[in-house]
Amino acid sequence: MSGRPRRPRIAAPGLLLALCAALGGCTAGPSLEAQGEVTAEPGDSRRLTVGSAGFTESDLLAQMYALLLEEAGYRTKILSVTNRELYEPALERGQIDVVAEYAATFADWLNAKADGPDAPPVGSPDPDATMKALRALAAPRGLTVLDAGRAVDQNAFAVTAEFAAKHRLKTLSDLGATGLPIRLAAGDECVRRPYCAPGLRKVYGIDVTAVDPKGVGTTPAKQAVQNGQDQLVLTTSTDATLDAFGLVLLEDDRNLQNADLVVPVVNRARAGGPGVTGALSRLNTVLTTEDLTLLNEQVDSWRRLPEDVARNYLVSKGLVAR
Repeated sequence: MSGRPRRPRIAAPGLLLALCAALGGCTAGPSLEAQGEVTAEPGDSRRLTVGSAGFTESDLLAQMYALLLEEAGYRTKILSVTNRELYEPALERGQIDVVAEYAATFADWLNAKADGPDAPPVGSPDPDATMKALRALAAPRGLTVLDAGRAVDQNAFAVTAEFAAKHRLKTLSDLGATGLPIRLAAGDECVRRPYCAPGLRKVYGIDVTAVDPKGVGTTPAKQAVQNGQDQLVLTTSTDATLDAFGLVLLEDDRNLQNADLVVPVVNRARAGGPGVTGALSRLNTVLTTEDLTLLNEQVDSWRRLPEDVARNYLVSKGLVAR
């Protein structure tokens, strides 16, 4: 598209109400699989709805997707639906056409949807195996998982910079080797999740003596580590606020965490053609985990608008016109 791309539009609240009505009062309905539409050829609708899950990073990715699609000649709107139980069925139906997802998390979610909540996880630390499992689960639902880039947002653990310097810590293995008793600030589910307290004990030999249920990456959780009440906090690899609390990440050097690569997922019948794939794949050549962290910081700490941050980043990389 020549000239300045149109500004992506945020969908009005009425559109969300319309979506809920179409979903039968915001409950999950039959998927494309049930409707027998999964054999449709990849579509190329020129008007596309980009979904956001309503948190900073998802908003930023939605804005970048919309801008790239506008640059390629599509008309877009952005719809924020904060509940995956709502936006995933809407994606299957084509009420949402594209959304940014996280490979391992989404694979496990689709697997549980297909086989029940007790289904064994299919996400793993292996990116190739995780993407293969995700695509196999997505395809019968009329969804296409595009290629992942270099950006990853997965669970991560942080300590204070002072604690790391005192004990010469760079990795979780280093922490395990100290033999120190460790109180962990995290969500209450951390007690039983294999990637959390049990995994830290088994994989790294970390002496986790207690889990302080303050949530994942929340301000109270970081403050508890900052003031020495706890020694370790569960957060995410793109957390942009660690510096403000004097915290640093420890490397997951034995790959305890699953491969939560950032991936675009599209409705095949409406947005599975080469036009959308080509437009969104341009982001893969530039966006890194470090970039995503800095973009989050600009919104969360500098109070800039996600749309402005997204546009400035894409312009700086030569992906869209100013």
